[in-house]
Amino acid sequence: MVIHKHADKRNSRTKMTLRRGDMVLVIAGKDRGKRGKIVAVFPEKNRVEVENVNIVKRHLRRQGAALQAGIIEKPAPISRSNVMLICPACGKPTRVAHEDLPEGTQAREKHVRVCKQCGEAITVENPRA
Repeated sequence: MVIHKHADKRNSRTKMTLRRGDMVLVIAGKDRGKRGKIVAVFPEKNRVEVENVNIVKRHLRRQGAALQAGIIEKPAPISRSNVMLICPACGKPTRVAHEDLPEGTQAREKHVRVCKQCGEAITVENPRA
């Protein structure tokens, strides 16, 4: 029996630094250079869905009277490594650092995402709206 040194890392969930509602820049793929807002995040697949990016055509069969048959266009998820977060403060694509908030701070979260370029905290205002 082979015991792997990093077996627990293989099964662990990846840490997503991107959240629904973030503005991102596509840095690789057929839509390189486009900017958009994240619509959905799939951490288990390491993918994100960005509005108006990676549009694919799907052939849809008619299903009763509810849906019309035809070819529809819809966004497909892309790998999170192909997008880069845009800092709301400086407006530049940036990497993300994490900082702990000091004790006694009245905040919803204990940790905050920080822009590597300007040092400002990155927050998302009500991503479900």
